[in-house]
Amino acid sequence: MKRIIIVLNLMLLVAFASQAQNAKQGVYSVAFYNLENLFDTIHDSGKDDYEYLPDAAKEWNTEKYMAKLANMSKVLSQLSRDKVAEGPAAIGVAEVENRRVLDDLVNQPSLKGYEVVHYEGPDKRGIDCALLYNPQQFEVVSSRLVPSVPFEGDTVHLTRGFLIVNGKLAGDNVCFIVNHWPSRGADSPVRVHAARQVKVLADSLLKTDKNLKLIVMGDLNDDPMDESLAALGAKKHQQEVKAGEFFNPFWEVLEDKGVGTLLYRGKWNLFDQIIVSSSLLNAKKGLSYAGNEVFLRDYLIQQDGKYKGSPLRTHGGKLWLNGYSDHLPTIIYLKK
Repeated sequence: MKRIIIVLNLMLLVAFASQAQNAKQGVYSVAFYNLENLFDTIHDSGKDDYEYLPDAAKEWNTEKYMAKLANMSKVLSQLSRDKVAEGPAAIGVAEVENRRVLDDLVNQPSLKGYEVVHYEGPDKRGIDCALLYNPQQFEVVSSRLVPSVPFEGDTVHLTRGFLIVNGKLAGDNVCFIVNHWPSRGADSPVRVHAARQVKVLADSLLKTDKNLKLIVMGDLNDDPMDESLAALGAKKHQQEVKAGEFFNPFWEVLEDKGVGTLLYRGKWNLFDQIIVSSSLLNAKKGLSYAGNEVFLRDYLIQQDGKYKGSPLRTHGGKLWLNGYSDHLPTIIYLKK
């Protein structure tokens, strides 16, 4: 019994030390990563997941699935660690098949301690959004998945729904909206429609709590300067942002610095964005926006061959490359 008490006391000390370190530094981070088809090897009834079964052309099997989990956890566990020792308070993810793969992911040794918010969505292939969070930093108060309304009845290019997670971060009310908007297979108006739905949700949340620190993140399948982001009210420069609008720090990253998160036909795009509400800019108290980055490491980039210079993905066609994702992660930093 004494040994159990000693162990419990040590665990509490470690937890308090972790919180104290973040409080001392006053810096927190939030990240987003499209995990590119994190599928298990089991068929989910009603879903078109046949491409990722053992008898499919890609011969997706347990060995490849376990390698994918290891690769994803490697990246996620390194996000922002050079600046925030505890890593991100929250990580939005896209292209995850179900709760099983998320549980397998956070049970990887390097991600122990992270918990999951996930709802099964309507996507035909079965891919969803989710939020991973460190409960030592972020306390979840409520969550819900808001279904997307089809654009002019188009259910083929229906977005995956909007994952809303409310909670407490560093004592502030913080809300995340995690997105995965329709692909470029759909025309621009479909993504504009998705953006307008998020704007309505954001306006409603901010009307309820004008001091709410709201963060919209996801694979938006558009660049920061595109029409859909204008519909959301996301500005390039902080000084342009009015009350109730958003600041998109990744606009400058792509347009002025030429840095993106995915490469298509030799051109960088930056679809993976983290956008902050006006309440996070120059806040007089509590959390405020402090910086951003595209997480770029050599091991995430293909070093030779036809796709040299592109993010090193899991497959090249049907060939298993044992890579990571066709997207790079993004991070923002918050200070208090």
